[in-house]
Amino acid sequence: MASYSSSSLSRISTLQNHISPLEANNKLRSLVKISPQVSEAIASGRAVVALESTIISHGMPYPQNLQTAKEVESIVRENGAVPATIAILNGVPCIGLNEEELERLASLGKSVQKTAGRDIPHVVATRGDGATTVSATLFFASMVGIQVFVTGGIGGVHRHANHTMDISSDLTALGRTPIAVISAGVKSILDIPKTLEYLETQEVYVAAYKSDEFPAFFTEKSGCKAPSRVDSPEDCARVIDANMKLNRKAGILFAVPIPKQHSAAGNLIESATQRALTEAREQNVTGNAETPFLLSRVNELTEGTSLAANIALVKNNALIGSQIAVALSQLV
Repeated sequence: MASYSSSSLSRISTLQNHISPLEANNKLRSLVKISPQVSEAIASGRAVVALESTIISHGMPYPQNLQTAKEVESIVRENGAVPATIAILNGVPCIGLNEEELERLASLGKSVQKTAGRDIPHVVATRGDGATTVSATLFFASMVGIQVFVTGGIGGVHRHANHTMDISSDLTALGRTPIAVISAGVKSILDIPKTLEYLETQEVYVAAYKSDEFPAFFTEKSGCKAPSRVDSPEDCARVIDANMKLNRKAGILFAVPIPKQHSAAGNLIESATQRALTEAREQNVTGNAETPFLLSRVNELTEGTSLAANIALVKNNALIGSQIAVALSQLV
């Protein structure tokens, strides 16, 4: 395990001012723990898929969260890629978790800090445990050179953001991190049209997978036309490759519709979402507590239907994301 002095932590943000970009990147990588499997895959140019950990700690109860995490990793492996679940354990950013670490994260559940990009220095400095959100996972994946990241749905512009200014840091992180994110669009509790507008402002390339319409997480269609369309893992890989070669700093979002057999409950889930949003406002649930509250309440109101759909779409994203990562590894 790595250990840090206060002086070494303070130097992280100023490395670029003192040494070359290559030396800076190597220094940053020395501050994280990379599993042997992930390290070997990166070094040999094999396909690697980053996975976030908030879905494990805050997305579902134990032991279902552990079972789902293992199944998602298995899907990645079965499709030719190496899974790299990312979390902070005892203050050490970990890229790729072993079974013991995965078990620990899952069993700790919501006692683990939900860690967005802004929270990383605090969790590391206090030697805490952190489950990474999309923004934090993007940061660590980029640090070690992982190009493909699979999640359920990204954060976005919240409904009533014109009053609350609640806009997820996932969007700005995507705007400055050249990684491809594979998700089922944005979470259905959000304002999808405004989120798409914000992504455009951040210069994030957005495409729907095998669809002309942007998906709405629990349903295949949102009523919003997708800015672009891709129809195969190879299409996606070529876009990622071009983004890398052009040295663009913004990321990519590939929105994969939920499998048809799980989208039928979309209207039920949307009705539950509206009720949960009302309850959140009445109970003054805001900030990073809002999304876990809404997802949990929607699951209760739909008697588990939304959680089953969530698990299904994450697994489907893992399948597509792995195929994209393999296709990319064959290009570069």
